[in-house]
Amino acid sequence: MALVSADTKISELLTELHQLIKQTQEERSRSEHNLLNIQKTHERMQTENKTSPYYRTKLRGLYTTAKADAEAECSILRHALDKIAEIKSLLEERRIAVKMAGVYNDSDPPRKTMRRGVLMTLLQQSAMTLPLWIGKPGDSPPSLCGAIPASSDYVAKPRDKVAARVKAVDGDEQWILAEVVSYSHSTNKYEVDDIDEEGKERHTLSRRRIIPLPQWKANPETDPEALFSKDQLVLALYPQTTCFYRALIHTPPHRPQDDYSVLFEDTSYADGYSPPLNVAQRYVVACKENKKK
Repeated sequence: MALVSADTKISELLTELHQLIKQTQEERSRSEHNLLNIQKTHERMQTENKTSPYYRTKLRGLYTTAKADAEAECSILRHALDKIAEIKSLLEERRIAVKMAGVYNDSDPPRKTMRRGVLMTLLQQSAMTLPLWIGKPGDSPPSLCGAIPASSDYVAKPRDKVAARVKAVDGDEQWILAEVVSYSHSTNKYEVDDIDEEGKERHTLSRRRIIPLPQWKANPETDPEALFSKDQLVLALYPQTTCFYRALIHTPPHRPQDDYSVLFEDTSYADGYSPPLNVAQRYVVACKENKKK
């Protein structure tokens, strides 16, 4: 029943998103006439080689209209981005519902292999579709945008992905990728599930053992301060695993779609670090431990 309800809502949201995209195109087409008038007015001024009060007044009016048109288009686009975020949230809820219901096709490969392969694909997709923070002029990137940490009183919501510090079977501690199940305000502890279904483990952990993952990508072109800088110590998800390890930033992203290039601590190499490996913004967080082990 939950799956049908989610599918219906997603279908409705997709219809609304389609209408918003059409509105964006209509708004853009409508504003093109005004932009063309601005261009022609400047051409006439260059031809006549003068800036008369008439042209100044006319351009002021045209630019005011162009600004209003741009703001209207921007408002529609932000509304569309909200719809996309809502659709993504529902898709995540649907994934959880499918997992809980144990829905698998008879044609699926053996479950252990299927889980691992699907999980790695889902992690990649989650990183690729992490929304890019697009603020209004003068806005500063919010908490959980890129390298900006959560506020001290922030509580991760159920189904949020986090880095969680847990005890391994051998007694050592490690940072794993986990999903929040709940948070108790009375004990100040989280219940989280290991994202790796093969583990099937649930952990009860204090707040200091949890690091919320970014909820937006930072744009290097507009908000470089919201990214980790070169040589900064971080925790990064090692490729094709569900564990975070200490690493140094080798190269920050240059474009919104770029990953970090990081050097993982690795004693098997002479200098103590691995060759550069790419890790998405989604899976790079600040390291709480400053001293190298």
